[in-house]
Amino acid sequence: MGGWDATVRSAGPGTYALASWLFLRLLGLIYLAAFASLALQIRGLVGREGILPVAEFLTGREHWGMTRFWRWPSLCWLSTSDRTLSLLSWGGAALAFLLIVGVAPIPVLALLWIFYLSLFTAGRVFLRYQWDVLLLETGFVAMLVAPPEIVPRFPPTIAPPSLGICLLWWLLFRLMFWSGVVKLRSGDAAWRSLTALNYHYETQPLPTLVSWYANLLPRVFHKCCTAAALVIELLVPFLIAAPPPWRYAAAAVFILFMVLIEFTGNYAFFNLLGIALSLLLVDDAGLLRLCPPLWQTHQLNIVAGSPVQAGLAAVAASLVVVLSLDSAVRLFGFEITWPQPMARFFDLVEPFHLVNSYGLFALMTTWRPEIVLEGSNDGRLWQEYEFKWKPGNPRRRPAFVAPHQPRLDWQMWFAALGAPVSDLWLDRFRARLLQGSPAVIALLKTNPFPDVPPRFVREVLYEYRFTHPAERRATGAWWHRQRRSSQSR
Repeated sequence: MGGWDATVRSAGPGTYALASWLFLRLLGLIYLAAFASLALQIRGLVGREGILPVAEFLTGREHWGMTRFWRWPSLCWLSTSDRTLSLLSWGGAALAFLLIVGVAPIPVLALLWIFYLSLFTAGRVFLRYQWDVLLLETGFVAMLVAPPEIVPRFPPTIAPPSLGICLLWWLLFRLMFWSGVVKLRSGDAAWRSLTALNYHYETQPLPTLVSWYANLLPRVFHKCCTAAALVIELLVPFLIAAPPPWRYAAAAVFILFMVLIEFTGNYAFFNLLGIALSLLLVDDAGLLRLCPPLWQTHQLNIVAGSPVQAGLAAVAASLVVVLSLDSAVRLFGFEITWPQPMARFFDLVEPFHLVNSYGLFALMTTWRPEIVLEGSNDGRLWQEYEFKWKPGNPRRRPAFVAPHQPRLDWQMWFAALGAPVSDLWLDRFRARLLQGSPAVIALLKTNPFPDVPPRFVREVLYEYRFTHPAERRATGAWWHRQRRSSQSR
C-alpha cells in the first residue's frame, strides 16, 4: 500500500485509526465554525472600513523588507482587500467541509492552517484568544495523524504515527495542566479560597441562560465545583500517560468538563477542541466496545502509516519538545537566560504559534462592569447602541452563541475591565460609529441612527449583576444595572 510495508493488524488496543478518524471529522467541524464565524465579521473588524484595517497594519511594516513575511505570516501581504479577507474566511469554510468528508486530508489541513494563520495575523487583537492559538497548534499537529490518501475511505485503514498521537496528548496535557497551574500561581484569592465560581457565572464575558440559573446554586456547591475544577486541571492530566482504563477515565472526565463549560459559558470553539483532543485518549479497542453497532459491519484491519509521515512526526516532536521548554519555564516563573542561538530560535518560530501557553481566568473577575455606547446629535438626547450578544438591555435573556464568537462583544468585555490594549481599537470603533461605517454597524444589533450618523458618541459605564428570582418575576429583567460614569467623544 502506497509503497511502504503494509503489515496488516486488527484494530484494537494501542491503535488509534478510529479515534483519529473521529478527531479529524470533529476538527473539520471546528474549522468550519471558526471560519464561518470570521466570515460574518471580518470586514467590520479589519476590512477597509473596519475598526482596525489590516491594510494600515501591514503597510506600516513594509519597511521590514523580506523579514516581514516571517514576522507577520499572512497571505494578506498579497492583498488586503475585503474580497481577500472574505476569500480566506469562506475559502477556509469550504476547505473545512472537505476535511469533514475526508478528501485529501493532509493538503487540506495544510491549507486550513495557512488560511487561519493568515487571518490570525490580520485580526490582531480580535483573534488573540486562547482557542485561536489552540486551533493553530492542533491544526499543525493534526497534519501528522491524517491519513496520506486523497479519496475518503471508511472504515479507516491506516494507523496514525504513534508520535503524532503522543503530540496531541501532550497538547491536551498542557491545555489542562497549564490552566490549573496559572490559577494557583496567580495568587488570586478567589481560586485559593475556592470561591471563584461564586462570581464566574455572572462576570464571564458572555453568560448563557444556564449561567443565570447556575449562579443561584448554593455557595457550598460552588466551592465544591471550584475544587473539582482544580483537581481536573491539576491531577487528572497525569492519567493521560496511564494505561486503560485510567486513560479512558481521563477522557470521560475531560469531555464532561468541557460539556459543562459549554452549557454555562460561550467560549467559541474552545470546548469542542478540548473534546476533540480528549477523544484521542480512547484507542480503537475502547471505541469498539463503546459503539459496537457502528463498526460491526466493517472489517477493521489497519496498516501502519508511511515511514515518511513517521519521520515527519519525529521531527515535529523534537521541535515541540524544544519549544515546550520555554513555555514550561515561563509557566513556573523561572528566570532562565537561554543561549543566544536558542533564544533566537524561539523568536523566529513564535509568529507561527506552534506551541503556546494556556490558562483561562487566572485572575477571577469579581464584579461586572459594562460599557454601553450611546450616540447623540445634540448632546442632550442620547440613544443606546445595542450589541448582538453582550449584556445591554437588562430584559434581554442571556443566550447561547458558541461556537460562533462575536469578537467585538468579547473585546467590549475586556475594554470595560480597563485592558491596556483597548484604547486604540476602541477609539477607532467610536470613530467608525461617527462615520456610520456600514461594515462596523453590521456588527451591532441595533443602529439608532439609520439615516445620518450621530455627531457625538459617549461611553457609559454600568455595573451589571444577575437579578434574583424575585426581581426577575417582578421586572422581567435578567440583569440589574447601576450607572457608574460616562465619557463623551
